[in-house]
Amino acid sequence: MTRNVADIRNLAVCGHGGSGKTTLVDQLLVKSGAVTSKPSVDAGTSVCDFDEEEKHHKHSIEAAVTHCDHSGKRLNIIDTPGYPDLIGQMIGSLRAVETALIAIDAHAGIKVNTRRAWKEATDAGCAKIIVLTKLDSDNIDFPGLIDSIKEVFGNGCVPLNVPLGLSESLRGVASTLNVPADVDGAAIDPNEINEALIESIIEVDEAVMERYFEGEIPSEDELATLMVQSMTSGSLTPIVCVSAKNDIGMTELLDVLAKEALPPTAIPRIGTKDGDTVTLKPEADAPLAAQVFRTRVDPFVQKLSFIRIYSGTLEKDATVATPAVRKGVKIGPLLEVQGAETAPIDAAGPGDIVAVAKCEDFHTGTSLGEVELPALKFPMPMVGLAIMPKARGDEVKLSGALHKITEEDSTIHLDHDPETKEMVLTGMSELHLTLIQERLKRRDKVEVDTKEPKIPYRETIQANGDGSYRHKKQSGGSGQFAEVHIRMYPLPEGTDIDEYCSKDRFPQLKHKHYHEKSNFLWVDSVVGGAIPGNFMPAIEKGFLERLQQGVVAGYPVQNVCAEVHFGKDHPVDSNETAFKMAASKVFAQVFKESRPGLLEPMVNLHITVPGDNVGDVSSDLSGRRGQMVGMEQAGGGMTTVEAKAPLAEVSTYARTLSSMTGGQGSYAMEFSHYEVVPGNVQQEIVANAKLKEDEE
Repeated sequence: MTRNVADIRNLAVCGHGGSGKTTLVDQLLVKSGAVTSKPSVDAGTSVCDFDEEEKHHKHSIEAAVTHCDHSGKRLNIIDTPGYPDLIGQMIGSLRAVETALIAIDAHAGIKVNTRRAWKEATDAGCAKIIVLTKLDSDNIDFPGLIDSIKEVFGNGCVPLNVPLGLSESLRGVASTLNVPADVDGAAIDPNEINEALIESIIEVDEAVMERYFEGEIPSEDELATLMVQSMTSGSLTPIVCVSAKNDIGMTELLDVLAKEALPPTAIPRIGTKDGDTVTLKPEADAPLAAQVFRTRVDPFVQKLSFIRIYSGTLEKDATVATPAVRKGVKIGPLLEVQGAETAPIDAAGPGDIVAVAKCEDFHTGTSLGEVELPALKFPMPMVGLAIMPKARGDEVKLSGALHKITEEDSTIHLDHDPETKEMVLTGMSELHLTLIQERLKRRDKVEVDTKEPKIPYRETIQANGDGSYRHKKQSGGSGQFAEVHIRMYPLPEGTDIDEYCSKDRFPQLKHKHYHEKSNFLWVDSVVGGAIPGNFMPAIEKGFLERLQQGVVAGYPVQNVCAEVHFGKDHPVDSNETAFKMAASKVFAQVFKESRPGLLEPMVNLHITVPGDNVGDVSSDLSGRRGQMVGMEQAGGGMTTVEAKAPLAEVSTYARTLSSMTGGQGSYAMEFSHYEVVPGNVQQEIVANAKLKEDEE
């Protein structure tokens, strides 16, 4: 029997590292009676941080799914990591929920990942509740903290309660909606907030507003309903105060989550079926629509796929449709998840979060049912390491372990470099890749050697060019012959391909093929059978192989159009191999004559530092070919600097920032775009690439 969808609350706890998210979730489970132990991050007994790496580092590395019940409501709570390097776990989790709890350390204030969590929650369409944690800490400026939250996130952020006392004198919290008689020691007088809070809640209903201004106070139930509406619209973000360690404000927080967090019915979910847009019905008897939002591989090589159900009912041992598999997938047992523990259940309905084991056809983002849900979009990983096993014979073991890693973390990519035969692991940052290496050693018992971070440069051209190449080989028996003539043009990103391939530009165009990943277009303008049509696929293959190999420094080519307009064949000696070779050679030859250039990835940086260090950051960025593009106050004496810089100059930025700010700075970076490398830097990169080639 499935649960009533109106009684479910799905929540993701997000925020900056060290803001107390995991302790908060552990204590919610204790307070609600879901667990009877005394979980502790420091003691390594947390319900959420159960992985060996998490116990070792004492912070979350993966998202953990938990649940509890309070006031007749089922709360599905996902604890997410707080480090920007592990952002993929937060993004997937937010897709599975309606409400984001954004934890802010009351002493430390707003940090880089606080802002990122807010942005990702907004992008996911989630309502937001801010939870101020660690109110037992010293030196808290509560009014200043509330002002900084309003300044950064808007005036819709309003306290639902305020602390009675602070630091050692913290004794409880007082509601600002139903103000108690005793508010002695309140950090802000709740009566001062009450009117503004009620007005923020009722502004979504004009009739209620009208009655309110005529002197009629809305009932408690009416306010609760309107609060959900105002949170759904984004006009209200409640602020709730707690000290999880001292069990202060925890019951009040559970009440808020049960009453005010959004039910699954509050946010319309959209998918596509047969090319048409479909709005899902959160009803148990509707067609099944669900999605895998997270994948985990436990130490016993059991793959767990975590699934959010949006519509219909999922039953154990069912065979479900999925766009990727024509015959459907047999799923086996359904599992209810509590941290590391799982328990079998018979069925799950709309709003439920469950897991299934050992479904190799399921991957993060896979849709279940005949409706395809929007893809999960993860940021592009940018920092790469060439990786190889320390012990000979561990190649297969390492390959299997890395496959598990990439299944679990969608911001980790694994590529095999055909030139160097290296495996290249690409992640969000140096720290991210370090954590991966630790996991390989601890969980999979395989140690690795690594080479310096590889920057994903790209090669391109900056001028038109043309040329031809004749491939001729005679070595007894049938020979090889092919001649290919091409023209080459720069192809700016964002070009409308159909418009680009106009009759004015290519009057003899017969065929075109566009490769979106590398923004490469090849055009067949050959007339009169100068090259037989059956050899054109071999020419394209030669182009694509050269695209991957690079021309001037061994980096992949992008943003290029190659037009084949003439050639010659031989009735006996011409074959696909000859034309593939000729195509590769002519591509490289013309590329070198078309003002070749290197492109480098540029990143957006969000750097939060003490105000006194802004000048240091600015000077350091200048030395890294970067530039500041703006800054704003982050509260608590901190300033967030927005900047752009080449990835090559900031791939190990964490060390510098920590040194510059005495460990108080934090940053996040995301891919922005590719940009032409300055001439002097390009010469150095090409020279290093040739030196490496000579050494090998």
